Amino acid sequence: NMLLRLPSSSLRRRNATGFFFLLHSFRSFHSAAAFTPSSLHTERKTPAATTVFTPFGSIPRQSYQHQKMTIQAATSAAAVEAEEDPYLFLEEVESEESIAFATSANEKCLNELGDPSETETYERVLKALESDDRIPHVGLLGYEDGTGDMLLYNFWKDSKNPKGIWRKTTLTSYQSANTEWTTVLDLDALAKEEEISWVWKGYVPLPRSLDDASLSGYKPSSETSPQPAGRVTRVLLNLSRGGADATYLREFDLLTETFVDPSSSESSSDQGFSLPEGKTRASYKSRDVLLIGADTGEGSMTTSGYPRTVREWKRGTKIEDAPIVFEGEETDVSCSQYYYDERHREGGAMYEVQSRSISFYNSVYFARREEEDAFVKLAVALNTSVSFFGRWMLLRVKADWEPKDSFAEKTFPTGSLIYVDATAFLDFCKAKEDGNENAIKKAGSKLDYHVLFEPTDTTSYAGYSTTKNYLILYMLDDVKEQLKFYKIGEGGGPFELVGGDEGGAIRSASASGIDSKESDLFWLTTSSYTEPSTLNLADASKCGDEGGDYIVKKLKSLPDMYDSSDLEVAQHFATSKDGTKIPYFMISKKGIELDGSNPTLLYGYGGFEISLGPRYATTVGISWLEKGGVYVEANIRGGGEYGPQWHQSALKENRNKSYEDFIAVGEHLVASNVCTPKTLACRGGSNGGLLTGNMLVQAPDLFGAIHIAVPLLDMQRFVFSCIQHCHV
Repeated sequence: NMLLRLPSSSLRRRNATGFFFLLHSFRSFHSAAAFTPSSLHTERKTPAATTVFTPFGSIPRQSYQHQKMTIQAATSAAAVEAEEDPYLFLEEVESEESIAFATSANEKCLNELGDPSETETYERVLKALESDDRIPHVGLLGYEDGTGDMLLYNFWKDSKNPKGIWRKTTLTSYQSANTEWTTVLDLDALAKEEEISWVWKGYVPLPRSLDDASLSGYKPSSETSPQPAGRVTRVLLNLSRGGADATYLREFDLLTETFVDPSSSESSSDQGFSLPEGKTRASYKSRDVLLIGADTGEGSMTTSGYPRTVREWKRGTKIEDAPIVFEGEETDVSCSQYYYDERHREGGAMYEVQSRSISFYNSVYFARREEEDAFVKLAVALNTSVSFFGRWMLLRVKADWEPKDSFAEKTFPTGSLIYVDATAFLDFCKAKEDGNENAIKKAGSKLDYHVLFEPTDTTSYAGYSTTKNYLILYMLDDVKEQLKFYKIGEGGGPFELVGGDEGGAIRSASASGIDSKESDLFWLTTSSYTEPSTLNLADASKCGDEGGDYIVKKLKSLPDMYDSSDLEVAQHFATSKDGTKIPYFMISKKGIELDGSNPTLLYGYGGFEISLGPRYATTVGISWLEKGGVYVEANIRGGGEYGPQWHQSALKENRNKSYEDFIAVGEHLVASNVCTPKTLACRGGSNGGLLTGNMLVQAPDLFGAIHIAVPLLDMQRFVFSCIQHCHV
């Protein structure tokens, strides 16, 4: 943590109260629950040399005995360029000078605020975060030989296994109170053996439908299905050295539960796939061929540091000799190639997709239906998302799609999810690519678009999950979540709405098909601000039954980590400067006095089309809500709460809209007598750190404390950041 005091003169403030902000390690970010205001409470032991830190009051000037650091705001680009920046050395993050600066800043922070590890709150939060009372979420990798029971895999870390173990069980055992696990790979043992601090980064399975070995000893689930019910035999493991972003790629055999030796001399067909550290992307094309993007030398990576080329790498050969089958531009973010195997659904095919990510949100897609076909550039807008289900191509439209482009009879508004026959659309794209007007009209006349979701003023699309025969659509209605169930029609025909939630709820729900090739069973995980996560076994096929209860069995749930029995959750709306209604959620004690005395913590993010919503507030609950604090999350523009347009309305020259929204929520809390500026704090990290940094400049008198975590504040030099190519 780095503590900085900003003198009141540099903030143009009308009072002399000093401000603090903390710059946290980036690794602690990206969860609102990761920010724990435990250090803001007076229960902590205070160093004798300082005055007690009161979280929302004035900071006595006499408490500052340390050397003060100042940040002076530049009023123009010329001023920045004319003045030498004494902190430029911090751009070399791991230099000795930067480490020394951070160490010194940590000491100043602890001297002012005290050591949080000495508090009861810290101990409770740490215990909750390290608790073994977690739901072991699993993924299916086939079926057990003989019994046919589902084989479920889970990666698990605890005090005994700090690096983690990869383990397996069966669905039968997983449903019991005492699940029996078998260790597949012990990462702690591997790290000790190889003397490398390995960190788990996940795996890519060899699809059963592409693996002849998966068929051995198994039969297809039906006579007409080409998809075997067998097991996944191999995976590509991604392991990181010490948690670095770059990973090592190593092939692992699930039958022998050992790594496949990349240097096998018996036969090239026995050699395992393996690559050294890098930002590698790989997937199986067949058992012995990978589609892979990797650093193979000059020209193989983009300026953003990701793969620029895709190669077909055959087992037993050198990756440098593998032919390049697709490549993007050096200035792209990245490029990739992958499969959608939809042959298990009627009318489906083996769709292959190539993608050039030309910016953070915009991509160019090429696709084909079968391997013998040529790739065709998809005639969709750059910011359209593309996927497949059976014979259908699904398109998420992020900008109004006009009839002149789609050959439809209507405009599909921003935020819609539509679908069209994949073969017909590929024929249409081929005609447009060739430029033959007659062929375009003929192919366009065969297009029949269907709408799965079209937004309204209050609703937005939030994603979907699939089972074998169902698409489970997530939608938000004024940021309250709903699930809708669509069943594929007879003969692979259009989707039919068969059920779902009657209205929105202030909760989070996640549905995940257990085996979307074979089954309509799915995992349903729910939680809210005050209710811990619960995992249910559910069956989409029961959604259309009388009563519509698709939950088969409650499997596992987390214990309460804090006392929420006297808490309530409410949604309110503030009005921003331009008249836009801004929703926010408020969690507080029931029946709080609206006298302005309530310590209130306002959190915001407002970026990257990320929606804030109900998730169990473990650390906030322990360290804030139990103590009588009020916690507020603001759904400001820049996020995704009302779809792409909510995000796009606060970009570039309209970026100020996010900050005006956040200020409006703070002012609404004050006007509602929930708090006063003296008892109101705000907090945000990364993009939210830029948000709260702007609060320091634009509305310092609205807050008694401002927490700025892992921000990118220097917009003058942002272009020199290692990730600028993705964001600019």
